[in-house]
Amino acid sequence: MAQELTVVVTGSTGKQGGAVAQNLLERGHKVRAVTRDPNSSRAKALANAGATLVAASLEDTAAITKALEGATSLFAMTTPMGGTAAEIRQGVAAADAAKAAGVHLVFTSVGSANRQTGVPHFDSKYEVEKHISKIGARATILAPVAFMENLYFAKEQLAKGIYASALSPARALAQVAVADIGAVAVRVLEDAGRLTGKRFDLAGDELTGKDAMAILSRITGRPLSYYQVPLDVVRQRMGEDAVRMYEWFDRAGFAVDRIALRREFSDVAFHNFESWAQTQDWNALLRSA
Repeated sequence: MAQELTVVVTGSTGKQGGAVAQNLLERGHKVRAVTRDPNSSRAKALANAGATLVAASLEDTAAITKALEGATSLFAMTTPMGGTAAEIRQGVAAADAAKAAGVHLVFTSVGSANRQTGVPHFDSKYEVEKHISKIGARATILAPVAFMENLYFAKEQLAKGIYASALSPARALAQVAVADIGAVAVRVLEDAGRLTGKRFDLAGDELTGKDAMAILSRITGRPLSYYQVPLDVVRQRMGEDAVRMYEWFDRAGFAVDRIALRREFSDVAFHNFESWAQTQDWNALLRSA
């Protein structure tokens, strides 16, 4: 095994951070899991698995700095839930703390954020990337595309036999399983010397909505029909940021060299959409819709 690491993981009770924390623990590393609510069920599960809980928010520089004492690494992610300005503050605080502590930073941005997409929550993550470069933090950037797990948000429609998407059925979209983000992040943390200063866009598959619907219908045994959600509905429910994102998906979309990615991380078994879908308990998910 690689040298034992002590990694401070932000977003530890969420999708990405949770996958990273779990993978680190399984590989014998020490995890300091940052969470707003150490009494949540997910936080308690991490503690039971061996993680040390750190009660802090993403913008709590003092708490993050203290958590980094004696650590080797920081896995940091941000969220645009409080707005893009707040997301930039979160990322800048994490980068500054990592720089001050002299640890290796793995920051998760978003695929193609460095391509001037004009999508607000892509641009905010790229502002953090630029800050990391400006201050000379010892860092690696991971840039995942759309999560396969985003389908969970549409489970109510799926339960009714509808595959709903704001994209046309013929438009391809690159996607990645959250578990694969976690696996790559841990490989990067374990090989910091070689991978510092690099940026990796992460994707496991690229397929159209029509193809994804057909795969899902076959795996679940449920006939599905495609419904393209109007952008006006997206605007009402998710805001202008989401509309800009879907417009960019339709106009340009992610660009990931998946062959090179698999070559770089040859021991990560990247999921395609079908292999990911086969691992999900659709009966339970759709019953809960």
